[in-house]
Formats: sequence, structure tokens, C-alpha cells
Amino acid sequence: MQDFGKTHVPDLEWRIHDFSSLLETGAKSATSATFHCSGYNWHLQVIPMHKETGSETPYVALHLMTSQERMVPGHTVHVVFELSIYNHSKGMYCGCKAGCNFDFKNAHSKENCLIPLQELLNSSAFLVDDNCVFAVEILKIDASSPKKKAVVLQKKATTVQNLFVQRKGFVKGTYTWTMNNFLELDLKYFVRSPTFEAGGQKWYIGMYPRGDLYSTDCLSLYLYLDAWDEIRLESKKVVVMTLSILDQKNGKHLTVTSGLWVFTGGHGLGWADFLRLSQLKDPSGGYVVGSSCIVKLDVYLMA
Repeated sequence: MQDFGKTHVPDLEWRIHDFSSLLETGAKSATSATFHCSGYNWHLQVIPMHKETGSETPYVALHLMTSQERMVPGHTVHVVFELSIYNHSKGMYCGCKAGCNFDFKNAHSKENCLIPLQELLNSSAFLVDDNCVFAVEILKIDASSPKKKAVVLQKKATTVQNLFVQRKGFVKGTYTWTMNNFLELDLKYFVRSPTFEAGGQKWYIGMYPRGDLYSTDCLSLYLYLDAWDEIRLESKKVVVMTLSILDQKNGKHLTVTSGLWVFTGGHGLGWADFLRLSQLKDPSGGYVVGSSCIVKLDVYLMA
């Protein structure tokens, strides 16, 4: 890591409170709420126990993510940015400079290791009262698109977000969506489950049986906050979820678990490439039996 000094003015400052509790949740990652810069929506993701190939030493790593809503085929956004952690002893940010080409299929940069996890846990400079501060500053955006519109970097006040990882844990919700007419639904672009309640909020599961715009020959699966509840949502929800498509023949269910997300509604949380269509329709797989397909959700919301 290098010291950035006073020239590093983050676009996002993300304060994680009770960092040790984040480790105790077992979450592979934690993703910030959306922040805005120069017409694009971004997220910062922390991977608390990242291991480089061939190494057994866990590092705290960061990467920058973009929301794909503005991305269309042929649209590439090259971004130069600095990822950092705040050094309280020096009163400045320390980190690394990186770059990434974001496009229609690539929504996140590579993981950039900042500091060994054990060094962070033993440090009184980066970890104070079990709290640490991560940040990102976007230095340059070059966009190439069919419209060829220039992007002017608009600097504004730093967005500050707080993540409180509460020791009292999570409220669990479970929902099973049984589709007995899946072969008919397969002809549609988008289908959704009935609305259900979990953690005091109303949700639904959304499926693109033939894949959404960002998938590659895969079924896409997402969790959405119900539109009416989005209006009433007063605070951000911290969510960890597991989505499964059940194998009705062999019991070998396909299960994918998210990291910890700060969920603000307005978009789905899930995976464009959840299951390859060839696997879904393989009769030996048991994911579709007759015209039956079963999706199961386990969602944990911070109390």
C-alpha cells in the first residue's frame, strides 16, 4: 500500500462498525449501498478473507462494481480509481491505484489486496474500536459507446455510508416457489413469484427463464423488494441470501449464496448466470420434472 496524502478525496467513504462481527457472520464479502459519480451508479465491495492463487494468507481486498442498467452492447467504460483504507495514526488514506474496463458483461474490477487480515486485526492504526474505514476515489472515466458521448468527471462532496454489523444477528426468512407450469413460463421473458414477507418487508423472486440481457445462455434469478415496500423503506436493509433450484430426482440442489449486501431496493439482488440452460433442461438433472420447477430462498436480514 502507498500513502495517498491529502490529494486523495474519496467519492465514497464506507465505515464498517464491528468488523470482527462481519468475520463472525462468515460472509465472503460485504457490498456497500449505491453511490453516484458522473452519471453512473457504483458499489464498493470488501472481501475480508481473500486469498490470491497459490497463497494461504488471507487479505482484506476491495473491488469497485458498477450497476449494469446503463450498460448496453458496445458500451465500454474505462475507469481509473484509488481503493484505500484509512490510517488513523497518520490521518490519511493508504491503498492502491487500479483501472478497469467495465462493459455489458463485466460489472466489477479485479480484487485488489490491501492488507493481510491478521495485520489489520492487530493494528491500532487501521482498526479503532473494532471499526475501520474503506474508500474509493474515481479519478478518470472514459466512455466509448454507440452514441460516443464524453463523460465529464463531476467531483462533489464525499458520500459517507455506515455499516453496523450487529452482534445480535439476523432474522431468517424462507420461501419456496413451486412452479407446476414451468414449461409454459419458459416461453416468457420474465416471471415473478407471488409476494411474500420476510423480516418485516415484502419481497418476490424474479426469474428470466431464458436469461436476461446480461446472461450467457443461462437462467437468471434475483430477489426483489416489492414495489410498495420500496416506497415505505426508511432504512437500508443488510441482506445475506441463498437461492436454490431443487433437484427433484437426485437431491443435488444447485445453491448459490450471496455475500453481505446493503440492499436499498430499486434493483434485484442475484445472478444473471445462475444456471446454464443446458443443465436446466437436462432430464437427468432433476431441475425440471414434467413441468415442475422449484426455487427455494433462504434470506437473512440484519435485525
